[in-house]
Amino acid sequence: MSASTGTGRFAAVALIAPLLVFIAVFFIWPLFTVMSQSVSDTAVLNLLPRTAQAAKGWDPQSPPTVEMKTALAEDLQAVEDRQALGDMTRRLNSAQPGFRTLMSRTTRALRKDDLPDLGEVDERWNQPVYWQAIVGALSPTTDRYLLAAVDLERDVSGNIVAMPEEASANRTIMLRTFWVAALVTLCCLAIGFPYAMLIASTEGWKRQALLGAVLLPLWTSLLVRTAAWFIILQDNGLINWMLTGLNITSGPIPLIFNRTGVVIAMTHVLLPFMVLPIYSVLLSIPDNLMKAASSLGAHPMRAFLRVLLPLSLRGIASGSLLVFMTAIGYYITPALIGGAGDQMISSVIAFYATGSANWGMAGALGVVLLAITILLYAVYGRLSSAEERRG
Repeated sequence: MSASTGTGRFAAVALIAPLLVFIAVFFIWPLFTVMSQSVSDTAVLNLLPRTAQAAKGWDPQSPPTVEMKTALAEDLQAVEDRQALGDMTRRLNSAQPGFRTLMSRTTRALRKDDLPDLGEVDERWNQPVYWQAIVGALSPTTDRYLLAAVDLERDVSGNIVAMPEEASANRTIMLRTFWVAALVTLCCLAIGFPYAMLIASTEGWKRQALLGAVLLPLWTSLLVRTAAWFIILQDNGLINWMLTGLNITSGPIPLIFNRTGVVIAMTHVLLPFMVLPIYSVLLSIPDNLMKAASSLGAHPMRAFLRVLLPLSLRGIASGSLLVFMTAIGYYITPALIGGAGDQMISSVIAFYATGSANWGMAGALGVVLLAITILLYAVYGRLSSAEERRG
C-alpha cells in the first residue's frame, strides 16, 4: 500500500512539474527580479569602494575631508566601464542635480593629471551637499525608490518627508489611476448587471447569442479593439456622425484624447470580466424566489432590492474586483485614446523602464501596485468568508 501510494505521489508531482517550472521561470523569477530592483542600489558602491571606506563616520553637515577627495579621485581613475560610470552619474544626478557636468569635468581632469585636488578641479567638490548625495547612495539597499513611488524622500537627517510638489507627481498619477479604474468599474457594473440578468433570463440560442456577444471582445486583440475605438471616437467618427446626422448635437463632441474616451474604450474591453461572474451567480439563484416575493405582494423593485440583489452580491464583488484590478494596470488604451492628463501609472512605469532605464523606480511603482492589488484581494477574501459564514 505504501509503495503504491509513493508511486502515485511521484506520478502526480511529475505531472505538475512542467507547470511548476513554467511558473517559476516565467512568473516568480521575473517578479522577484523586479522587486529586488526596487530596493537595490549598487551603482555607486560598485565603483567607489575607497570612497565608502573614507566616508565612514563623516558628519554630513561638515566639509569633505582630504581623505574623501583623494579616495574619490582614485576610484574614478580606476573606472574602466564607461556605461557603469554613466549609470552612477545618473543615479547621483537624480539625488543632486548638477552631477552630470561635475562628473564630466572631473573625469576629464583625471585623464590629464595623475591625482588632482578635486576642490581645485571644481568648487562644488568642497560643498557638503554633493558628498551627502554620494554617501547616501553608497548603501547596497535603499528605500529611496519605494519612497519616491509615493512622493516621499529622506532628508539629510534621515527622516521621511514629502517631496516638493514640482519634484514628482507619482502620487497624483496613482490617484488618477484609481479614479479611472473606479469609473470603469462603475460603468461596467451599470451595463454588465442588467446584461447578465438578461442572459440568465433567456434560454437556448438566445442565451448563446448574448454570451457570444459579450465574449467577442475577448477573442480580439487588445490593440485592435483600441485602434477601432480610436477611429470610432474621432470628430468625424461613427458616433459623432450619427449624433450630428440625427441633429442631436450641432457639432462633434470631443470623445478622444480625453477621460471620456478612455472610460468608454476600457469599459468595452473589460465588460466581459463583469458580466461573466455576475451571470454565473445569477444562474445559481432559484427562479421561484422572485415569483414568491411577487406573490407575497412585494413590488418588483422591492423584490429586486431585497431578494435578487443581496444574493448576487458575490458575483458583483468578484466582477468589480476583476475589472478594477485589471484596469489599474492598463497601458495601451490610455496611451492611444487619452490625453496627457489621462495617462495612468503603467505609462510612468513604461517610461522609467524604457525611457530613462531607471529600473529601480519602475520596480518600486510595480511593487506599490502589487501591494495594493494583494490588499484588495485580501479584503475581498475576508468579505467572501464573512458572507459564507452568514450563509
